[in-house]
Parts: sequence; C-alpha cells; structure tokens
Amino acid sequence: MLKKRLIPCLFLMNGLLVRSEKFEFHQILGNPINQVERYNEWAIDELIYIDISRENYYDLRRDDMKIKSENNLLNIISEISKKCFVPLTFGGGIRTIEDIRNRIRYGADKVTINTIAIENPEFIKESSKIFGSQCIVVSIDVKKNKNGKYEVYKRFGQIPTGMHPVYWAKKVEELGAGEIFLNSIERDGTGEGYDIELIKMVSEAINIPLIVCGGVGKFEDFISGIKTGKASAVAAGNIFNFT
Repeated sequence: MLKKRLIPCLFLMNGLLVRSEKFEFHQILGNPINQVERYNEWAIDELIYIDISRENYYDLRRDDMKIKSENNLLNIISEISKKCFVPLTFGGGIRTIEDIRNRIRYGADKVTINTIAIENPEFIKESSKIFGSQCIVVSIDVKKNKNGKYEVYKRFGQIPTGMHPVYWAKKVEELGAGEIFLNSIERDGTGEGYDIELIKMVSEAINIPLIVCGGVGKFEDFISGIKTGKASAVAAGNIFNFT
C-alpha cells in the first residue's frame, strides 16, 4: 500500500503566489520561489504549483526576473526546481505535448492537465504513452450546479461540462492518467473543511491515487480527508501559506 501523502498546493497568477478563494478572489502573497525553502524544512511529500494566469504575463517584481513573456513561466519552474527537494508537479496552461515536454525539461517531475483533457480526452492517452502515466495528473474541478448536483467545470471553474465527477474520474483512469487531483470550487479558500461526500464518492469509484484539495482550515481536516474520504493524498494551500 502506498503511503498517504501531504502536499502543499501553491497557485500562481502572473508570476506571483496568490491565495485563492472559490476560484474568483485572488490575494497576492509574494514570490513563489522563496516559499520553496520553507517547505523543504517541513516533512512534506510533494509540492504542486498551478499557474492560474489568465494571460501570458509574468512579473516576479524582481529586476533580475522581470521578463514579460510566455517563456518566463519556464524560468520560474527552473528556479523552483533548483530549490525543491521533493517531487514537483506543475500545472496550468498546458495545451500541447510540447508544453508538457518543456515543463519536464525545466524541472517538473509531473504535470496536471485540466481543460485540455476535457476538450480532448485523447490527449490523456497520448501524453501518458509518451511520458508515462505516473507523469500525468488530471485535475478535476467540481461544484454543485443550480440543481444541487455535483458537476465538473472547466476554464478556471467557470464553464460547466455537464459531466458528473464520478463519470469523468473513471473515464480519466480508463484513458491512462496516473493520478487525479480533485478540487472543490465551493470549498476553495473557505477553511470549512474538505467536501468529504465528494471525495468519498470519487475515491470509491477509481483505482488510481486521488489527491484532494479545497477547504482545509485546520490540520484535523487532513485526517478526515484520508480516514473518511479515503483519499490517497491530501493537499491544501492557505493553511501552509499562513502557518
């Protein structure tokens, strides 16, 4: 049996670390590279960075790294990987096989994909064949729709897909993904605890590892995610950013 993992998840917007709340409110926290040194001192198992920038503009507010171009994201990955001593997953903005190749080339061990996986499910199969399933993590963003039913959303959690998370999770596994990163949009940044109902229904439906995120407000929430939700790994952002 694989050990349960504890994973800080950091969100980047235009090169800066931000606090996210319900995928809508974003508070700037600072330089994403400096945070890595802090996490290296803790007993974390992995580190996840997700770029949620809406445009290709990256500015770390440092004169030596103020390069306003698409390629600067790769420079950020490179700088983070030099300081990171645990497996590093990087997601956001991936649209092509070359995007994955570049992120790995610059230091990522794994990548998360979301919208491209929904819009072109065969991309999961193709990327898993090229890089190995252990490298491909499919991110699934979920919230309840107007009918009170769980639904998968894409494009920064803004566009409904009509898919139930259990259906999509099973499909993702079938297509060759190595892991699933399940995020509750409604719990994101609230500190109200994980959506255990959501986590449990997905974890019981799949055989690949499930990483869960969204809602951690106290350290006991991690225990609930593993013991009650049956998650393989528990992730969070804000509790690590402010602790």
